[in-house]
Amino acid sequence: MKALIVYGTKYGNTKKVAELIGEGLKTVEGNTVSVESVKEIDVEKDETYDLIIIGSPNHVGSHIGTVKKFIKNLPKASLKGNSFAVFDTYMGKDFEKATRKMEKQITKVMPNMKKVSSGLSIKVGGMKGPIVDEDLPKCKDFGIKLAK
Repeated sequence: MKALIVYGTKYGNTKKVAELIGEGLKTVEGNTVSVESVKEIDVEKDETYDLIIIGSPNHVGSHIGTVKKFIKNLPKASLKGNSFAVFDTYMGKDFEKATRKMEKQITKVMPNMKKVSSGLSIKVGGMKGPIVDEDLPKCKDFGIKLAK
């Protein structure tokens, strides 16, 4: 399986989650994984992925602007994906709000992309993190689950 993980981050927590999910995906032999910042990804690269995973910090109950823009531009991008999954990082009680909004936006702009899993929400211990210890293993486990 060829997978792409695209993330937005401010303090590095969402990037860390993306990398751990990537580690989980790589546990299945033959999987190739690219982990890219939403600010640096080249959407005009003519590439097709079996799975695109998109991650964002939860900002006031939704995903951040750069991730919203990336999703909005997917239909006209050269970069393509057959299926998707999402994840977010959150603090407080905004559990899963951003994942649901990302899933809804992707389904609206790319109705042919199949959602392969419910979103993953990872708690951070404050605005700058770190990721809470009990949520760290969930990241790699999510990647392992997606790899199967």
